[in-house]
Amino acid sequence: MVSSEPTNLVSAPVPASADQVHRAFISLREDMQQCILGQEILVDRLLIALLAQGHLLVEGAPGLAKTTAIKALAARIEGDFHRIQFTPDLLPADLTGTDIYRPQRGDFEFQRGPLFHNLVLADEVNRAPAKVQSALLEAMGEGQITVGSQTYSLPRLFMVMATQNPIEQEGTYPLPEAQLDRFLLYVRIGFPEADVEHRIMHLARAQVETNTPGPGSGTTDPVRPILSEAQVFAARDAIGALHMAEVVERYIVALVLASRNPQPYGDDLCRWVRFGASPRATIALDRCARAHAWLQNRDYTSPEDVHAVIHDVLRHRILLTFEAEAEGVHSDAFIDALLERVPLP
Repeated sequence: MVSSEPTNLVSAPVPASADQVHRAFISLREDMQQCILGQEILVDRLLIALLAQGHLLVEGAPGLAKTTAIKALAARIEGDFHRIQFTPDLLPADLTGTDIYRPQRGDFEFQRGPLFHNLVLADEVNRAPAKVQSALLEAMGEGQITVGSQTYSLPRLFMVMATQNPIEQEGTYPLPEAQLDRFLLYVRIGFPEADVEHRIMHLARAQVETNTPGPGSGTTDPVRPILSEAQVFAARDAIGALHMAEVVERYIVALVLASRNPQPYGDDLCRWVRFGASPRATIALDRCARAHAWLQNRDYTSPEDVHAVIHDVLRHRILLTFEAEAEGVHSDAFIDALLERVPLP
C-alpha cells in the first residue's frame, strides 16, 4: 500500500501551460510502459479513465499485470492508494467505514474505510456479494458514500479499477448489467507475445538480482517527479475544451442509437441484440474519444478516436440474444458490424 503522505516523492510543480501538462502525461505513459511490458492497451485505458473522470473494469487471466498496473499508476500520482481483496465474507462497512463507539467521550466517531482513497483497486470484484458491490458502485456513481443517516463526500480525485478473472466462475457473484453500466470502460487483456514475455522474464530477473522493488511496491525513485492533482485537473479541463466537430458528435449518437435499433443496418443485427447501450454510453464515448485524441497530441477529435475506444466503452453495455450466443457472436463482433455499417452523418 502506498502511504497517503509519501515522504520520498517529489511532486511536480503546477505547470504553466497546456503543453507542459500534456508532456507530463506522455512521460507518465512512457514510464509505465517501461515496467508494464506488453500491456500498452491497459496503460492507455488507465490514463483515459483518469482523464475522463471514470472507472474501469479489467478482465484477464491471472498474472497479466492487472494489479501491478494500477499500483504503478498510483505510485506516480500525487495521492493515496488502497487495494481491496474482494471475498465472499466481505461486508459493505469494510469498504465504506463504520461508526465506532468511543466510551471515553460517550459518542460515536466515523472511521473511514478504504474508499476514501484517491485510487482504489477492487481486486476480483465478482467474488463479493451484491451488497458489497452496490456499496462500491454507489461510491463510483455518486462520488459519496452513505453510512446510516450521514453522507460523506469522497476525494475529488477518485478512480476505481476493478478486476475479475474470466476462468474461474465458481463461488462468484457476476455484476448485473445495470451495475456494469457504471464502469466507463470494460477492458479485456490477453497474454503477451513471445518476445515480450522474454523481456518480462529478464526484467523480473534483473529486479531480483539488484534487489529492486517491482512497480507499484510503494518504493519509488526519490528523485522521480510524480503527477500532481493540479496537473490531472488541468488535463481534464483541456479535454473538455477539445474541439469536436458536429459531424463526429452525430456519429457517436448514431452508433449508440444503432445499438438499440439496428433495423436499418441489417436483419442479422436485429436478431443478435436484446438491449442496446444507454445514454450513459454516449457520454462515455464522447469523453473517452476526447481523452484519446488529447493523448495523441491533437487538438481535435476524429472518428478514428471513436473507433479506438468504442469496444471498451460499449462491450459491457450491449446485451445479445441467445440466438447470437448460439451462433458464436459476441459483443465485439456486434460492435464491429456497427462500425462497418453505420456511416458518418
